[in-house]
Amino acid sequence: MKILFTTLFISLFYFSAVSQRVIVIDEIPANTPPNDTLYLAAEITNWNPGNIDFMFTEVDGVLLFSIPDSIQSNSFEGKITRGSWASVEGNENGSVIPNRTFSFATTDTLYIQVLSWEDLGGTSTPGDLPPNVITISNDFYMPELNRSRRVRVCLPLDYNDTSIDYPVLYMHDGQNLFSASESFAGEWKVDESLADFEENGFSGNVDFSGAIVVAIDNGGSQRIAEYTPWANPGYGGGQGAEYMEFIVNTLKPYVDENYRTLADRNNTGIMGSSLGGLISHYGAMKYQNVFSKAGVLSPSFWFTDDIYDFTFEQGHQESMKFYFLAGGLESAGLVGDITSMMDTMMTSGFSESEIKYKYVANGQHSEWFWAQEFPAAFEWLFTSAVTNITSKENEAVNIRVFPNPVRDTLNFTLSEQDTFADVEIYDTTGRLVIVHSQKKNHVDLSNLKAGNYLVKITTQSEMQTFNVVKL
Repeated sequence: MKILFTTLFISLFYFSAVSQRVIVIDEIPANTPPNDTLYLAAEITNWNPGNIDFMFTEVDGVLLFSIPDSIQSNSFEGKITRGSWASVEGNENGSVIPNRTFSFATTDTLYIQVLSWEDLGGTSTPGDLPPNVITISNDFYMPELNRSRRVRVCLPLDYNDTSIDYPVLYMHDGQNLFSASESFAGEWKVDESLADFEENGFSGNVDFSGAIVVAIDNGGSQRIAEYTPWANPGYGGGQGAEYMEFIVNTLKPYVDENYRTLADRNNTGIMGSSLGGLISHYGAMKYQNVFSKAGVLSPSFWFTDDIYDFTFEQGHQESMKFYFLAGGLESAGLVGDITSMMDTMMTSGFSESEIKYKYVANGQHSEWFWAQEFPAAFEWLFTSAVTNITSKENEAVNIRVFPNPVRDTLNFTLSEQDTFADVEIYDTTGRLVIVHSQKKNHVDLSNLKAGNYLVKITTQSEMQTFNVVKL
């Protein structure tokens, strides 16, 4: 159904409200229920998806909303809903889209189109999938969550011409991996990257015989819930444990049974971006007996501080490979979040050789960035056998700090030959905020504000620095 407006109507409207800022929806999907009300869910509404004060009104066949004069901002992020986050707008395929930016910097009237609703789905079908991308099922049942999901596999190009077994990478947001026509902001080109590796090998003349990628579509309105192990007060969530149980206990056994896989942990990885990066990190930490490789791209560690405590508590159980990625044009806290996570991992027993971190100055929180960086991440994760990694348990580990993040008391351990330590703590401006020169192996941080701090520890034999997050 299209909602059209006329020049006459617009003229009459502006005659009565010359300076009013207005959002006009001039097209909505044909399957929109006729009696449903549309709402603006945005920063200015505290992200309430059904606030009656931000409800669109139909006037002479036009859906419009006038921004209240009390709202001072001329630019804000938001989306259109039908009253809940389950019925939020999507792309032409019914998949998740990024937040809109509503900007009145150069106009008083914004005209927008709603392409689909996530709960009602889209209408287009991808026509650019290669023949080696196969749909396992459009409704693969997830008993751990009592819902279904489309799952596909990308097989090596010569899969049907060989009898060999292949390593496997499990990936989230399957809509964005292979097809530009079904992704909301560009595809990762995973199939093209793997085909290039099969033809040309890895860098340094390292042969690559192929891998199987298992792509799990995100659940649209369930995406936040499934990709987050703990709930966020503002965004909800918290079904990540069940989602990972589905991958480990239901999907992986099916894939190993029906495809020629190398099912052992040394040949099994997991990868995702944003919230997909968060759940990939969580899954790899929890199931170190299942996964040995994790691609954690632009992870949304901001969603919950519990991920740091969980990482420290899980600790180092098996030899692993973690690939972290951050872009300079992403959120201001991303680099600090990843740094804090790496410090937490090192403190809990991981070695430097098990962690790879890449920073790209012009990288954005976008599909094009992850498509660009996927080959490097995949190659590092799958080039060498994980069993060749030297565990930190076999290294001489001297100074350690824990927990990280920390609430009140920061503990540290020293080598046997060191009997005391000088501890200096600096805030992000470089200001020295705490000096500790006692034999005690802990420092009270309860009077510090929440934030990132640099902790410098000097003993008789060495000096080390740590990035610590104060909660």
